[in-house]
Amino acid sequence: MPTLRFTTALLLTAALLAFGPPESGRAEATGDPLKLTTEFYVDPASSAAAYVRRHPEDTELASRIAAQASARWVGAWSGDVQTGVTAYTTAADKAGKLPVLVTDNLPGRQCGIGGGAASAAAYRTWIAAVSAGIGARPAVVVLEPDALARLDCYPTTEWDGRIALLKYAVGVLAAKNPNTWTYLDAGNVTSGEAKEMARRLRLADVGKIRGFALNTANYFTTDQSVARGNEILQALGGGTHYVVDTSRNGNGSDGSSCNPPSRKLGTPPARTAAPVDLHLWLRTPGESDGPCGLTPTLPTRTFSPLLAHHLLRGT
Repeated sequence: MPTLRFTTALLLTAALLAFGPPESGRAEATGDPLKLTTEFYVDPASSAAAYVRRHPEDTELASRIAAQASARWVGAWSGDVQTGVTAYTTAADKAGKLPVLVTDNLPGRQCGIGGGAASAAAYRTWIAAVSAGIGARPAVVVLEPDALARLDCYPTTEWDGRIALLKYAVGVLAAKNPNTWTYLDAGNVTSGEAKEMARRLRLADVGKIRGFALNTANYFTTDQSVARGNEILQALGGGTHYVVDTSRNGNGSDGSSCNPPSRKLGTPPARTAAPVDLHLWLRTPGESDGPCGLTPTLPTRTFSPLLAHHLLRGT
């Protein structure tokens, strides 16, 4: 596969330029995972990588999607999450690379779609296991997509309990993971008033962690997300940072967040200018958002070459 090797080398070189060389040995607890790593970790077990191993002839998908770093999502489906996260972050650390994780396990998950931890106590135990799996190794973690943005789906009597779980997760990672940048998910450009989102972020103790995340698994343009992020920052009074999911936002949003047609890959993961810390691929392009849109029978997180090639073409 000379094409894949050549393209991968270019990608790795670009990532090194984006991060810069490590300023110190990885054993030092700097509090900045970018100083301990040279590039993002490309998950060899991602759904896109697994597809390429079965279909090595698909060189475009291999070079433009499978060779890029995307986040690993962890939730109720992850089995022994501490063991899994330990193995994942250890492999990345040995390679000197930065892993990205997304947690998705609040009870009931977003708007009660099902799954998630069985109880508040179970969630606290679970997120503590995620934290233990990371330890002092460098990592980026995005906490609970849409948990704050879609609070309105729940009776107001449940809001305090759900925010308390996010606050607990923030506290655990802030206290136990010195080389992790943690971001609370803050929805997308349509997630209500920026002032209200800032209020919810403050209630969940966003000031204890690196900041918040925008556009997770969604399609809004980077410019739209940055404008939204800056509004939230202003409402917070500054003092924090944010990341933007650029995995599938090359053509922007058509209003649907579920496998819409005519979307396109966004810019590759990279460090960017403050106050935006990073552009990340928080969803692996080609993974389904659920049984809807272009793939009406495909479960969430299942990889589809059909979806992937639509994103490659932008059609």
